[in-house]
Amino acid sequence: MKVGILSYHFPPEPAFIPGSLAEELAARGHEVRVLTGFPDYPGGHVYPGWRQRWRHETRSDRLTVRRVPRWTGGDASVRARMATWLSFAGSAGLIGRGHLAGVDALYVHQLPPTTFAALGLLRLLGRVPTLLHVQDVRPELVGPTAMTGPWAARVAAATRRLYRSADLVAVTAPGMRDLVVADGADPARVRLVLNWTDERIFHPAEPTREARRLVRGDGDGRCVVMHAGTIGARQGLETAVRAAAPLRGTIDLVLVGSGGDEPAVRGLATELGAGNVRFVARRSALEMADLYAAADYQLVMLRDLPELRGTVPGKLQAALSCASPVVASAGGDTVELVERFRAGLSCPPEDWAILADRFWLAATIPPPARLEMGRRGREAYLRDMSLRGGVDRVERLLHEIAAPRRGTERNSRLGAEL
Repeated sequence: MKVGILSYHFPPEPAFIPGSLAEELAARGHEVRVLTGFPDYPGGHVYPGWRQRWRHETRSDRLTVRRVPRWTGGDASVRARMATWLSFAGSAGLIGRGHLAGVDALYVHQLPPTTFAALGLLRLLGRVPTLLHVQDVRPELVGPTAMTGPWAARVAAATRRLYRSADLVAVTAPGMRDLVVADGADPARVRLVLNWTDERIFHPAEPTREARRLVRGDGDGRCVVMHAGTIGARQGLETAVRAAAPLRGTIDLVLVGSGGDEPAVRGLATELGAGNVRFVARRSALEMADLYAAADYQLVMLRDLPELRGTVPGKLQAALSCASPVVASAGGDTVELVERFRAGLSCPPEDWAILADRFWLAATIPPPARLEMGRRGREAYLRDMSLRGGVDRVERLLHEIAAPRRGTERNSRLGAEL
């Protein structure tokens, strides 16, 4: 097939799903054309060495990546975000009509910044079969930079139109299905495609001496629970700090990363005298498997919000792929998967007392049992969430939506020949 991919982010940004999908589909013999922007995540400024321009295209065997300019301001305000999203939509419309002309199917890596661009392209391309892979539902409604008022209503309306326009809507968690249906998707056209992780980076490893020093500190043998990733409004890590504070001498809570809520989380740890809560600055993705291996458990947290119950954060796939046992404080699909895979401990979100009990229980579980939880998680990842399995599912769905159109075109050619 000729497959188009529309993605707001693409490597070298940390956008593994569209990047690996493009590479795998091309390796399987499909002609893949990617339409994306210039790399600017997470800082909001174009990466050093890159310059936005209209004619930027890279080609490799069966894979073409066309980048289009967009406004970048490095500002999280609603006005700045909308300027960025709409400028990307305009650029994608100007270039995409030619770059994606003639594709058999279009894959849209769906995040809110892609919504307006996807709607515009569907109008310009003339009813191209489209698979919408929804990565998040209503994320712009959470946190201190939440979008409200007229622009929130416009984004919601555009999202509903996009759900109705797509031939198939793929969701990344079982509970997300109900959310996209509530927002306008046809239940008969919703499919489940769990996300995968970068298996070249996240895999079982032996920790290096430096990783042990960063994660285990003085190395006195305490159980170490590590959270790696964003310290933001969606994670609610204040709950984890409150849970860890009474367990000094039993567990260490190590937070690796940064984010908008980091000052508040640090302040709470100081206020509670939680010396067993330690912060490690954001590290390269290439170091993460070693850091995971140096900890005893990975902490996966989401706040108790309806739009997060149908979300599975990427750190769960990463932990499972690394054979790391998990402590999950969340609702909905995240906890359900951990329990089904028997890959760790779980509890409801935003209840520090219950989470403290899980931390204490985690510390009492002997190392062989922890290894067994990690092994079960790794097996479940390979069975249900792997790169190969995920691309297989996407490829089948692309064939499904493209088949009627390709059959019509084939019949038309045969008729002309006769």
